[in-house]
Amino acid sequence: MPAGVQSDEYELSSESLLGWRKNDLPGYEWRHHTSTLRWMGRKLSALSTAVILLLVHTLSVLFGLGVRRRAIFLIRLTLGGLLVLICLTGLFWPSYTHLPPHYKTLRNQVHSSGSPGRGNIENQKVYIAAVLYDPEGTIANGRWGDAILQLIELLGEQNVFLSIYENNSAQEGENALQALADRVTCNKSIVSEPGLSLGKIPRVAIPGGNMRIRRIDYLAEVRNRALKPLQSAGMTYDKIIYLNDVIFDPVEALQLLFCTNADSDGVAQYRAACAVDFSNAFKFYDTYATRDLEGYGIGLPFYPWFTTAGKAQSRQDVLEGRDAVRVRSCWGGMVAFDAKFFQDPDPVRFRADSEIFWDASECCIIHADLRDAIPTLEGSHSSGSYMNPFVRVAYDARSHSWLWTTRRFEKLYPFIHNILSHLVGFPRYNPRRTELSGQKIMDTIWVPGDGKGKEGKVRTTEREAGNDGFCGRRGLEVLVEKRMSGQDGFEPIKVPAGLV
Repeated sequence: MPAGVQSDEYELSSESLLGWRKNDLPGYEWRHHTSTLRWMGRKLSALSTAVILLLVHTLSVLFGLGVRRRAIFLIRLTLGGLLVLICLTGLFWPSYTHLPPHYKTLRNQVHSSGSPGRGNIENQKVYIAAVLYDPEGTIANGRWGDAILQLIELLGEQNVFLSIYENNSAQEGENALQALADRVTCNKSIVSEPGLSLGKIPRVAIPGGNMRIRRIDYLAEVRNRALKPLQSAGMTYDKIIYLNDVIFDPVEALQLLFCTNADSDGVAQYRAACAVDFSNAFKFYDTYATRDLEGYGIGLPFYPWFTTAGKAQSRQDVLEGRDAVRVRSCWGGMVAFDAKFFQDPDPVRFRADSEIFWDASECCIIHADLRDAIPTLEGSHSSGSYMNPFVRVAYDARSHSWLWTTRRFEKLYPFIHNILSHLVGFPRYNPRRTELSGQKIMDTIWVPGDGKGKEGKVRTTEREAGNDGFCGRRGLEVLVEKRMSGQDGFEPIKVPAGLV
């Protein structure tokens, strides 16, 4: 996740953070959206008149012009037609802007009264988990912290446990987190450490013999720290919502929790339900952890995100505007989980793949483990994991404020997305995508040394496939334990010759 969200430029009241005004728009985004619609309306009216006149005179004009002037005229006509198409799409065929009825019901329920817990009428027990790196204190002390407090109030403080883990955030980060802790009214565990003890994190021998900590082992340990209070919880939780340091709307968090893939009784059904996160107003961020229903990686990181590879079921779900896009894995900056998988006697936790030079996100692997916890029926058309494009988050306030506008034009993108994704070779080939857990496979792997002089080497040998082959790719990144000022916290290790 991005190292730090910049300090919010906009002062928000509780009403603006929660508030939805007419046309289902958050108040703090209304000014962007309405100005765009008014501009489109004016342009559409003018262009429609112009296009009609042009069509009437096109034949006579074309045959009355020279070759050069005819070409210029055709270019102008094409550009005008394209602009009309863009305006028509934004006005009449927008993507993911018309909320399903049960989403609207929940939203109206939130705004029909001011009573605590009004967004959680079933009084479901929700565990909120987050990991922060906030050296300037702008996350805990900004929009993110305010949104967390609003979410707790909507869920009902008696129904919520908040767990935040932070390390290496320096004094300003610790002060901001403590200030947030003082405002939290629910049960909580808010921990800020000057540094994470690395003693219990496994080390591996890399080429050259040095013993290093893999990036994914470190990140899995950090994420599990935020889940640690579950081990001693005196309550059984219904849902877990895990948050990155993203700008999010608390009402959309409720919709992710309680509306995604609702059955005929209106009850959400999922093992995991992910938001869609953006690094700018158009670009999807979490490509590393996202796989389509067949385990393929995504295409270019803009709508509809998924490619036509295989049966293309995830892509088709997006194009149909479903709130529960079937995927093999996702993260998206904000994820809701069915909490029972994390509270069993053998609970699911974040982890890394066991093979050293097979790099797979802990946020992808956890979906493989959720699937194995209670296997789906053979032939099932769902993994129990879903991506919800109605719920969108961003890593800065300005990008988030534009998400309601940019999504209106997304239905123009699929054709060019398909062409460009094929041209650049997406999805990338993954030789382990179709492997089944327990399958015996002859493969070339890195056999590490012992860190005491015995060198590691590349060998062709039989290995047993895990459940997470679809998540990974060749590579290895390790933790930089003694970081210099300005240095990245992780560094790549060159893949040994002979590994494929």
